[in-house]
Amino acid sequence: MAVIYQAVCRRASSLVCRLHSTYVRKMRYLNELKEDDNLCRQAQTSGAFYLFHNLSPFLQKAEEKYLVPQVSAAEMKRILQRFQEPEQWIEKSVLIGCSDEHVPHFALDLGALEKSAIESELKGSFTDLRKALFVVDGKDSPLLASAHSLLQWHDSHQYCSKTGQPTQKNVAGSKRVCLANRITYYPQTSPVVITLVSDGSHCLLARQPSFPQGMYTALSGFCDMGENVEETVWREVAEEVGLEVESLWYSASQHWPFPSSCLMIACHALVRGQQAEITMNSMELEEARWFGLEEVMEGLKRGPSSSKQDDGSFLPWFPPKQAIAHQLIHEWVKQQTS
Repeated sequence: MAVIYQAVCRRASSLVCRLHSTYVRKMRYLNELKEDDNLCRQAQTSGAFYLFHNLSPFLQKAEEKYLVPQVSAAEMKRILQRFQEPEQWIEKSVLIGCSDEHVPHFALDLGALEKSAIESELKGSFTDLRKALFVVDGKDSPLLASAHSLLQWHDSHQYCSKTGQPTQKNVAGSKRVCLANRITYYPQTSPVVITLVSDGSHCLLARQPSFPQGMYTALSGFCDMGENVEETVWREVAEEVGLEVESLWYSASQHWPFPSSCLMIACHALVRGQQAEITMNSMELEEARWFGLEEVMEGLKRGPSSSKQDDGSFLPWFPPKQAIAHQLIHEWVKQQTS
């Protein structure tokens, strides 16, 4: 009986912890906001807003840092009144999260208003998302990326693909419904593998013509319909550099808003050293080559500004810490030095 009693107590204690977990309560609150238009509309009157202008996020510079300001609902109303816009504009926002204290966070694109006037009013600037992701604090980058993707999805899905009739978003922005036949559309994410290939003592990094001068990164590509992650890694490595993967393992994942909403699935892949001659696909890559440990460690210390040499050429440098490619490269260095 004592054993049964202890087991029941453990289960009850576990249930109480889950019910009182800040994370669980927050997730359930967000789900309620997504499902209940009236509740979400009420939350907009007390929430915080992240502002965009034609998908560029609003930032403020404080000394050497770039901040992502949260605009209160009261301040948001004041701004709309200042530009003679109705308060209903707030319903164009999309829900992107909430604080542990259940303050809901929304993203709102003010692209229809004059950009310079808003910047002057709020003492900041709307910044290209690619730049913003690498200059703001690490905790803000995922929020900006997800907000950008959701706003972009709503902008490009205003009509039903079957009937051609307008679609209408729910208040939270978690879905759109065709007004003609009630088809419901949900935001979708495209899976992409990003793979750091190694022959055991070197890692393979590549660049595309569109990359900044000197930047190299891991191989990447979208998953084809019907493929699993392993099959995508095998195919992409074979297509891009002509190598056959012997083994691979998962590292981590990251949401990435380019070219739209992507889920980057990061993997390490090993190829046989004696079969590691690169045959590059010039249709996809400008250059691909093997890097030794010392060269990689030096490249991790560089940034775009420190890579240019006196003769105009560029030393190799790699994506910054906020990008999952950096994590893959850093993990490989740790494996080599452990």
